[in-house]
Amino acid sequence: MRNCKTLVNDIFYNGHRGGTDVVLEQQNVHHLYAPRPGCVARVPPPVTGPLRTAVLTAFAMLAFAGNSIICRLALREQTIDPASFTAVRLTSGALALALVVGLSRREKKQRNGGGWFSALALFLYAAFFSWAYVSLDAASGALILFGFVQVTMIGAALAAGDRPGGFEWAGWLLAASGLALLLLPGAETPSPAGAALMALAGAAWGVYSIRGRRAADPLLATTGNFARSLLFVAALAALALAVGGTRWSLDGILLAVLSGALTSGLGYVLWYAALNVLSSMQAALVQLSVPAIAAAGGVLLLAEPLPLRLVVCGTMIIGGICLALVRKTRRLPP
Repeated sequence: MRNCKTLVNDIFYNGHRGGTDVVLEQQNVHHLYAPRPGCVARVPPPVTGPLRTAVLTAFAMLAFAGNSIICRLALREQTIDPASFTAVRLTSGALALALVVGLSRREKKQRNGGGWFSALALFLYAAFFSWAYVSLDAASGALILFGFVQVTMIGAALAAGDRPGGFEWAGWLLAASGLALLLLPGAETPSPAGAALMALAGAAWGVYSIRGRRAADPLLATTGNFARSLLFVAALAALALAVGGTRWSLDGILLAVLSGALTSGLGYVLWYAALNVLSSMQAALVQLSVPAIAAAGGVLLLAEPLPLRLVVCGTMIIGGICLALVRKTRRLPP
């Protein structure tokens, strides 16, 4: 039976190990996994290629949507305050990832990754995200979040010299119109303060995703970013205690730990692993599934309403971005 270290490395390091080991493994697959007389054949290595990327991406999107639902549940019921939720979330994520790295076969001198700028982007995203969900429901929060993620990634592409065509501009205009319509004053308009905070969270997450494409080792990069973010967490905790107004409950802490260790820490590792294979356009496109998943979860699990205005605006935003990204993908060389 394969031990924990082997399992961890199969999941997180498959496709990232250096050439000689991989070649030797490929040459000896038949020998290693052929059944011996009187024995049951051993399980072959995990599936690689497009199927592996699709699985990683699907679980990452479920984790992103889960974050919205868990955070909204904790803060709507006032089981914990936003500062404490952020602190517990990032701390539990860092501890869970450190455990995973400890189970891996990495040498201690190799256990470095991430960067301070990415850690700051991660912290800002988590903090703004928590405060935004005090007043936003799961569906509108996820829609605003990933709308501004796209704005950030598009801005980065334009700054890098990318020039959209006519269909792409039409798609972005449709998406921007949907976002503007969602934020216009009205009975079903999300809280302006919550929407502004979620927009900032989206910008921070966009930066974090862009920088994630440079990560050679997804697990170590995510672990390093979470570990470095604890410095900012300590400053936030000190400020929150000085100002007052913190509150905890067992339910709130458990929800924050679940968000940090599972849907954030391990979910972001899966996302960084997928980003090594996905193109920028593919990465932007698949994230459009998150608002739909979060909306379904909000209705089914939190009994939140799904107003017509949100459905119309969401369709405009997702449809516009899909139009732009599909046209962009078709223009790319093979």
